[in-house]
Amino acid sequence: MIRFLLNRITVLFMLASTLGASALAQAPAPSQTAAEPPSAPGAPAVTAPAGPAKIAVIQFEAVVGQTNEGQRAFNELNTKFQPKQQQIKALNDEVDTLKKQLQSAPATMSDEDRASRARAIDTKEKQLQRDSDDASTAYNSDMQDALSKVAKKLGPTVVKYVQENGYTMLLNNTGQQGGLDVMWTIPGTDISQAIVDAYNATSGVAALPPPAPSATNRPRTTTAPKKP
Repeated sequence: MIRFLLNRITVLFMLASTLGASALAQAPAPSQTAAEPPSAPGAPAVTAPAGPAKIAVIQFEAVVGQTNEGQRAFNELNTKFQPKQQQIKALNDEVDTLKKQLQSAPATMSDEDRASRARAIDTKEKQLQRDSDDASTAYNSDMQDALSKVAKKLGPTVVKYVQENGYTMLLNNTGQQGGLDVMWTIPGTDISQAIVDAYNATSGVAALPPPAPSATNRPRTTTAPKKP
């Protein structure tokens, strides 16, 4: 779904640079299989300025995750899946312990007992694999749903920014095979951070507080030596 949204937004901006927002508003809506990023509400008709093209670059997927709302989604999802993560870790530790016990078993252990322990380890390993796969699938699905909602709301902010700053084209640097990979840009061309700041300013979602320092990372305090 994220890839679908990114492709739709890239096409939207390229069309806006040549046709203007008013022409887009009159175009028939395509069939939808997922939520599309809306164009900026009430955006005035935009005409591509004469002269050289003004191109901007954005790392859209990264921007979605770097917004306060995207960071909150990550935090909430990690909290939700923490019990399952601990459960999988406990099972993994149990498997490791059983393997070590079998490896260190005395030579006097019967073949039947050794085979029984090996079967028990194999059963737990298969259960560990299933649990890990199921948790990974559920996590990725929930994360995709959460970030697609942020991506949809982020669309108008991006449209408004490129229009107000006179850009004629916006390229999405996916950094992935099959997508647009921008290898180098002039400083100031990448508007990713500017979009993050603009969206955070209007989303109403506050930044997450910094994590509390752990006991091992707390700064050490020193006591001045006593005078003799």
